[in-house]
Amino acid sequence: MASVPGIISDVRSRLESRPGLTVLVALHSAVTCLSLIKVANYQFYIFFNEERMWLAVTIALCFSTVSLLFVAARFSFGYFAGFYLYTMILGFLWIDTFSKYNYDRMAAGISAGLSLVLFLIPALFIRAPIRQVVAISDKNFERLINLVLAISAATIAVASSYNFKLVSIGQIYDYRNELEFPAAIRYLLGMTSSTLLPFVFACCWLRGYRWRALIVLLLLLLLYPITLTKFAFFTPAWLVVLVILARLFETRTSVILSLFLPILAGLIAISMTKTSLGESLAGRYFDVVNIRMIATPSSALDIYNEYFSYHPLTWFCHVSFLKTVTHCPYQDPLSIVMQNTYGFGNLNASLFATEGIASVGPYLAPLTALISGLVLALGNRASAGLPDRFVLVSGGILPHILLNVPLTVALLTHGTVVLFLLWYVMPRSYFERTK
Repeated sequence: MASVPGIISDVRSRLESRPGLTVLVALHSAVTCLSLIKVANYQFYIFFNEERMWLAVTIALCFSTVSLLFVAARFSFGYFAGFYLYTMILGFLWIDTFSKYNYDRMAAGISAGLSLVLFLIPALFIRAPIRQVVAISDKNFERLINLVLAISAATIAVASSYNFKLVSIGQIYDYRNELEFPAAIRYLLGMTSSTLLPFVFACCWLRGYRWRALIVLLLLLLLYPITLTKFAFFTPAWLVVLVILARLFETRTSVILSLFLPILAGLIAISMTKTSLGESLAGRYFDVVNIRMIATPSSALDIYNEYFSYHPLTWFCHVSFLKTVTHCPYQDPLSIVMQNTYGFGNLNASLFATEGIASVGPYLAPLTALISGLVLALGNRASAGLPDRFVLVSGGILPHILLNVPLTVALLTHGTVVLFLLWYVMPRSYFERTK
């Protein structure tokens, strides 16, 4: 009888082959659509109609051919972010087929599909390294890591003096609107949780500094009672999941499985329970993963298309520093505008909704998607020469960020630019002794 390591090795080799990856991305696309059918049973703003299912399946099948790009392309940061955004656009095209919102759904669907393709071309295939004008030694880079860790710890300590509440996830909304941090602390918190500490964790773990890596995870967990977000609560566990996947599988397979397995688990769990979302562990899991993590970013595109088909476009004035120098029809952030209009809560949205639909409308949105792909391709170039699994773990939070906030916010507030700079200056010899 084959041993467990032998079985794992066989499964890994099959998944990492081209036919294996093709089957895996096809299954992922199918499970994403099946999940949305279930989501429609629990969310009144996501619809499903059996009479139009044939059309939704046809559109999903045609669009899923785009997923073959992930079979052909090599791993990069753009690959990681692009696969998550592919899942979001696939979800939108499914939701768009059944939507009861009043906008030109065909134009919106074509715009979304074309936007993703134009985004993926640079994000997947521009990978040439940038020459390191600034190159530091391994010893100085260790000092830089210690400095980043010290800044992160100081940020957490200072922020905790403004808020530190140990409450359950179900109670966070009772307190979150009361949170007030100075602007500098607010920006540092975003960078610390999204890029700085995940970067330090990846460095420590791959260098074999296990205790330091565990300390970083504890610091990340301390962000939860400070910020009162589900994102902060689940970040440490998510980084551990990525480490496990990267240890067991090749990085492209790890990226696909990082979405496929959670969605599939939620779909199976909710199919086996008849209780409401809040009455069982399966229901709460389905709410967090299948609804909030996957379906909500897709649904945001549906809502943004409806709203901006009847209201003025922003022409990027939603960016805070542009709002001060140009006329803007919206004084509140777009998330607040959506809350006041639809009552679904503060609805942030991805670059396809914000830099695309809200800023320039569906006809010019593919152009902004192309530019966004070129921007993220800088991450590919800055990280070229670094181990794939290090890029996977150190950048592991940003794909989730990109599903839910504009690119400008991801770059600045969440520190994507800082991560690109850290990748760029990082000595390529740093992990040599651990290979």
